[in-house]
Amino acid sequence: MKLNITYQERYSRLELLLRFIFGVFSIALPHAFLLFFLGLWGAILGFIAFIVILFTGRYPESMFIYQVQLLRWRLRLNARLSNLSDGYPAFGLESTDEYTSLEVSYPERISRGLTLVRLFFGIFYVSLPHGFILFFRVLWGIILSIYAFISVLFTAKFHKGAHTFLVETIRWNYRVLLYMGNMTDVYPPFSGKETANDQ
Repeated sequence: MKLNITYQERYSRLELLLRFIFGVFSIALPHAFLLFFLGLWGAILGFIAFIVILFTGRYPESMFIYQVQLLRWRLRLNARLSNLSDGYPAFGLESTDEYTSLEVSYPERISRGLTLVRLFFGIFYVSLPHGFILFFRVLWGIILSIYAFISVLFTAKFHKGAHTFLVETIRWNYRVLLYMGNMTDVYPPFSGKETANDQ
């Protein structure tokens, strides 16, 4: 998986204020409304894919593409609501974005055994350990986001270290989602940094 949110040399103070004042109504609500129903369909497809994997060892490619497109849309939205990117997030599963990118390689095979292990034990060896660390990363990320907000407001610059930390937290979370969603058999590393295994 390759996930990136481009660091901008300058950020718009006006857009920052508009997102702060009107973001819930102009960005969050319309996107969340559509993503709720698309997410329900994604959950149904995920269940169907689970059954197919158990019988064939393959994730149906069309369903895989849908899930990746859904993740891209959520990434576009998250980047704006976190003030990591300027601009309005595009609607649509097939839309593109100049500031965010997510590439997930389609796996030729998915382990049936691991799929069952994830189902029965995933909460213990994936969700709990990763979730515990991510919980504290998110808390620290909230503090960094407040600091970055003030920084952009006065200097039009997002603190580079804060940007990197927030993007790495999102990347880490996406790796866990992909693994628990049976879209990869590669166990997520306890890190959000880009690695040589990203593909």
